[in-house]
Amino acid sequence: MKLRKVTAASAAVLALALTATACGGDDSGDSNSSGSGDGKKITVGIKFDQPGLGQKTPQGYEGFDVDVAAYVAKKLGYSEDQIEWKESKSADRETMLQRGDVEFIAATYSITPEREEKVDFAGPYLLAHQDVLIRADDSKIKSPKDLNSAKLCSVTGSTSAQNVKEKLAPKAQLQPYPTYSACLPGLQNGAVDALTTDDSILAGYAAQDQFKGKFKLAGFKLTNENYGIGVKKGSDLKAKINDALEAMVSDGSWEKAVKDNFGPANYQYEQAPKIGDVKS
Repeated sequence: MKLRKVTAASAAVLALALTATACGGDDSGDSNSSGSGDGKKITVGIKFDQPGLGQKTPQGYEGFDVDVAAYVAKKLGYSEDQIEWKESKSADRETMLQRGDVEFIAATYSITPEREEKVDFAGPYLLAHQDVLIRADDSKIKSPKDLNSAKLCSVTGSTSAQNVKEKLAPKAQLQPYPTYSACLPGLQNGAVDALTTDDSILAGYAAQDQFKGKFKLAGFKLTNENYGIGVKKGSDLKAKINDALEAMVSDGSWEKAVKDNFGPANYQYEQAPKIGDVKS
């Protein structure tokens, strides 16, 4: 069971609460960026299409980022039915924070100097690495150089596969696919030999019921990806979220969330990073 889920029933409760508030002429339905949790709602950005991290399902929202965001929101004083989840696609994240569309974003959001010029980050809360997903019975791909004789899934708009080809395996054959999820059947049936992106994302896909036991992570750790929680530049939420992340680690909730969401993929995760410790 996931640490946190926001179900359709919870959404219904929230809708009824807001309707009742509107009838009473109160403004307490407005979002509250100060994190006081005094009966108001909080809008949080996540991914909707990343299994194991942030995914919208018929039952609600689930994944490691969802668990982290829900824990943080609770520490800020918000119950689950006070959270409004909003899809935060990679290209939209800075704009959403700058416009105030969301109070914070937890969506495989790597901390980089370029992004820090536009938004602030709490965390990091997870150290991920670019890695390669291969078939469970594959014994040929033991190092990045072995990808020179492999067909590597290339996702439109992604730089991960191109980085491997340019820096590590120039003879790798890039096979274009529209999405990571589209790569998995190809990997399973041998149309491609490997898929590359962040190991946390790969673990989330491999942990899906239909793929359990069929894939494995190569463990190459090609890059460091420091996942942080984005907030608007200058927001006082940064310090409060950092306190919440430290509490999540110390009470065991962080490790439970990792195992709940990535366990079936045998993800060899890093220990929780210290706040402010961004690995280059």
